[in-house]
Amino acid sequence: MIPVQGFSGKRVGVLGLGRSGLTAARALQAGGATPVCWDDNPATREAAEAEGFEITELGKPGAMDDLACLIVSPGIPHLYPEPNPIIRAALVAGVPVDNDISLFFGSFATKDWDNFDVMPKVVAVTGSNGKSTTSALIHHVLQQAGRNTQLAGNIGRGVLDIDPAADGDVVVLELSSYQTDLARNLTPDVAVFTNLSPDHLDRHGGMGGYFAAKRRLFAEGGPDRAIIGIDEDEGLYLAGQLSQSAADDRVIRLSVERKLTGPGWQVFARKGFLSEYRKGRQVGSVDLRPIKGLPGAHNHQNACAAYAVCRTLGLAPKVIGAGFASFGGLPHRSQIIAKAKGVTFVNDSKATNVDAAIKALSAFKNIRWICGGLEKEGGLDALAAAAGNVVQAYVIGREAAAFAMRLGTVPSEVCTTMEQAVARAMDDAQDGDTVLLAPAAASFDQYDSFEKRGEHFASLVQTALQE
Repeated sequence: MIPVQGFSGKRVGVLGLGRSGLTAARALQAGGATPVCWDDNPATREAAEAEGFEITELGKPGAMDDLACLIVSPGIPHLYPEPNPIIRAALVAGVPVDNDISLFFGSFATKDWDNFDVMPKVVAVTGSNGKSTTSALIHHVLQQAGRNTQLAGNIGRGVLDIDPAADGDVVVLELSSYQTDLARNLTPDVAVFTNLSPDHLDRHGGMGGYFAAKRRLFAEGGPDRAIIGIDEDEGLYLAGQLSQSAADDRVIRLSVERKLTGPGWQVFARKGFLSEYRKGRQVGSVDLRPIKGLPGAHNHQNACAAYAVCRTLGLAPKVIGAGFASFGGLPHRSQIIAKAKGVTFVNDSKATNVDAAIKALSAFKNIRWICGGLEKEGGLDALAAAAGNVVQAYVIGREAAAFAMRLGTVPSEVCTTMEQAVARAMDDAQDGDTVLLAPAAASFDQYDSFEKRGEHFASLVQTALQE
């Protein structure tokens, strides 16, 4: 655990007692603060109280009077679509509002670091899609290379739940827009922006607010090295803002759409080959085609980002390539769960938005596509144009019929339930087909999480194959 610095002897509000909130309360207590906790869920409050934490309704009059700060869990809105009443009360009272990510950056460095030969580093990864795979891939390559490394944030452990830094440690953080938007302290050594596509627009008041939340990691964080995917205009703009000149190699530009040239530092992937260029000449490469854990152009983009991070940390291209080769991929992200009778079954339940689903659809051929769920803002028009590899769509969700209609000319069948969709797809599948779960929608109309949705799909497939 990372004891929180700067609040010893002070009372600090903690709003939301899920994984990050409860860990923040423990870390505050370890640093000498008194956490004052609240959650709307009575069972969650009882669990925190059983640990000995003070439970106080933070929305009652006077609750903010003696608080030094209010720490907010990432799922709680602080501005859009409307502020949580407790957060607004804190703002009215002049109480600073912050989160666990900020507490981590303000507490990770200690006096013990004076005795280290190699200073610890923090790598922070954000973007719309690919954050988890990129973060896990960086962590995996570092492990394979024998480096001390920890993985935390939106993946793995909570940021305050990791171990104190060791000599030469590298902490890899996956950070969502919910986390970067509110953090008052953001000081990574290396920051990564994978890509941007419409998501969480209600939470950020539109696309501009969403981009602004991501941009804070770079504009306010001031990383020593910024690694930016420039295949969208926002990334191109961000790279331009951070560069002093075309030769400024503090910014590494990434692409999976075109070859990058120029006097700076670039990493790009074309036709399955990753290339690194510096000062106009190639200095490294990796053949990504045989790597089963990184299928498709979207995973090649993740590989480019991970490669660039590992190069900034001093790893050689061959070492990085060897790490890539042993990477097995993450659950629910283009995860091959079975192969039988010439049919491949792929779980990409994490494809919760249109852009992520499009990338999954481009990675496979002859697709029996299971899609649908709680539709997000932005519509589905782009899906129809990207569905050339789809043989048939099998639509699930409470609004399956409406979702299917929005797919335009894509052949579709309304199934509603995962059970029916899997059964129909397996009945129809032929040698050479891929049965792909890539919902292009959130899971909450039928499942508690995208993980539960992916687990259900995998379980149904495995059961059917055993019959």
